[in-house]
Amino acid sequence: MEKFIKHTGLVATMDRSDVDTDQIIPKQFLKRIERTGFGQFVFYDWRFDQSQNLRPEFELNRQENAGASVLVARRGFGTGSSREHAVWALADYGFKCIIAESFGDIFYNNSFKNGVLPIRCSEEQVNQIFHNKDSDPAYQLTIDLESQLISDGGDLKIAFEVEDFRKTNMLNGLDDIGLTLQHQDKIAEFEATRGYQPV
Repeated sequence: MEKFIKHTGLVATMDRSDVDTDQIIPKQFLKRIERTGFGQFVFYDWRFDQSQNLRPEFELNRQENAGASVLVARRGFGTGSSREHAVWALADYGFKCIIAESFGDIFYNNSFKNGVLPIRCSEEQVNQIFHNKDSDPAYQLTIDLESQLISDGGDLKIAFEVEDFRKTNMLNGLDDIGLTLQHQDKIAEFEATRGYQPV
């Protein structure tokens, strides 16, 4: 997993509440077995019409949001079914950080395990980011995980909370496999004493 220490990126705002995982990655695209390649299908039913043409009114299809890596939404982002593919799709599309008033619990956990930083902010703070983006289509945010601070190079400074364990893992690029491999010597020692031979 890629380390997340500090990221500056273009903001895309999604003025929607309760964006569920079925909308983030529709069920017909869950047949793939890889973790990659899902970005092209993110928000598919909102991004495309029935003729598979881009809907110009959809947030991510607007020119000013091209290349955005910070997504800001309302409450309840990532609710619904527990599909990890939702985070895979967002990451593959290019998002490094999701800021929202609240998240679905499973989506929140999956985000940390896949290198996407989810940050909870108050309604007032989200409103301020929306206002700033409306005033400046090229609006960017810097997310500093070490100092747990969101800033825009101007007046906006938002401190955010993150558990120490999750913070350490993201700073070091450790997913569940990476955490396990930190104990590789002990695993090898255990296997040797048990007489285990790899096939």
